[in-house]
Amino acid sequence: MMTIIILCGFLGFLCFIQWLWRRRRLPPGSMGWPYIGETLKLYTQHPNTFFSARQKRYGDIFKSHILGCPCVMISSADAAKIVLVSQAHLFKPTYPPSKMKMIGPDALFFHQGDYHSTLKKLVRASFSPGAIARSVPEIEKIVLRFLPNWENNSTIHTLHEMKKYAFDVAMNSAFGDIDQQEIEGIKCLYQILEKGYNSLPLDFPGTPYHKAMKARKKLSDRLNKLIEKRRENSEKGGGLLGVLLKAQEENGLSDNQIADNIIGVIFAAHDTTASVLTWALKYLHDHPNILEDVRREQEGIRRKLQSEDNRGLTWDDTRQMSVTSMVIQETLRSASILSFTFREAVEDVEFQGFMIPKGWKVLPLFRSIHHSPDFFPQPHNFDPSRFQALVKPNTFMPFGSGRHSCPGSDLAKLEMLIILHHLTTSFRWKVIGAKDAVQYGPFPVPKGGLPIQVYRRNCNTEYNRK
Repeated sequence: MMTIIILCGFLGFLCFIQWLWRRRRLPPGSMGWPYIGETLKLYTQHPNTFFSARQKRYGDIFKSHILGCPCVMISSADAAKIVLVSQAHLFKPTYPPSKMKMIGPDALFFHQGDYHSTLKKLVRASFSPGAIARSVPEIEKIVLRFLPNWENNSTIHTLHEMKKYAFDVAMNSAFGDIDQQEIEGIKCLYQILEKGYNSLPLDFPGTPYHKAMKARKKLSDRLNKLIEKRRENSEKGGGLLGVLLKAQEENGLSDNQIADNIIGVIFAAHDTTASVLTWALKYLHDHPNILEDVRREQEGIRRKLQSEDNRGLTWDDTRQMSVTSMVIQETLRSASILSFTFREAVEDVEFQGFMIPKGWKVLPLFRSIHHSPDFFPQPHNFDPSRFQALVKPNTFMPFGSGRHSCPGSDLAKLEMLIILHHLTTSFRWKVIGAKDAVQYGPFPVPKGGLPIQVYRRNCNTEYNRK
């Protein structure tokens, strides 16, 4: 009996020593307050301040605790490549549990292996250059219906308006032709969902998270009814939903899997694109010489359209927008809307001299890499010309990297090009209020969502004269 007690004590001592050893080998850093961790600091400080302060204090690898999860943040391009590409099998894609529940556990973002490969192939087919090229007329139609309303208002809330635009494009991409009443019902539920998505995951009556989870169930029910209705149509309808329904039987997809992936795509295609466009208008307003370069390029394209019976834009036209494309790239780099992505260690991982415990989140910090002077000289300057040359691989990752990079990146760029074409050729705008203040929700955007006044452009006067 005594031998067993001694043996148990010895084994317990070894486990304690192992625990101490693993703890000592964790990256340096602060875990913040119990449960809350450093979440409030992350979402109330400028991301550059939050990340750079810890990077200076702890180095390129440090630990933290956000959204209820212990995590390791990495801010070097080489380390990010290891996590996202070269040793991606050790770091599965993941989100905090609260976000996974809200989007849906069957969304492709959260999976690896055959299921992920199947879904990624189908989504890519829906968002391939060939597929989205056919959507140019429909996106332009949304723009032409949308922009004239701006000049009838004294002040425009840019972020709010861009969210409406990006949502309409996302709905068209997800569903193709869909009844307007159905769109409004989905939009109403989605807005409730969005408010709870980045809130603290407190599932009590009255909290944004609780309201969002109730809206999520209603949204799922609505989508399942729409899926059943589409299934009765031999053509299955358009958009991503049509692609998934046509492949449902062959690939063994359930209705819930289809619904989760539709919701996931709307999430991915909506908020981030709106935030990038808001920053693009801010940067163009603040750099009139760059705005003039964009206007000159777009005027040349408009003259071409007018000379060809006033036809609409085509995919080939958007391929001729090199200056505007560089502005979008520089906006993606400078604003870095997606400051990081989530991965999870699938086992205890030895990583550049530290131990990352199994189950910990790992966050490659895109923002820190995009603002590194080693890769982008004078990173705080807005300079689209830096993209005239190819950037070093794995240093510019606005849509992620590796097999889990965003499949809708070409669509996002396309809808930005189309709206910037019409904005710069037909309108001018002036920012109202504080010009350099930033708000977080959680993506950093200009204060107040960039209030602007919009005027119909008079081609006989100097563009954007103040």
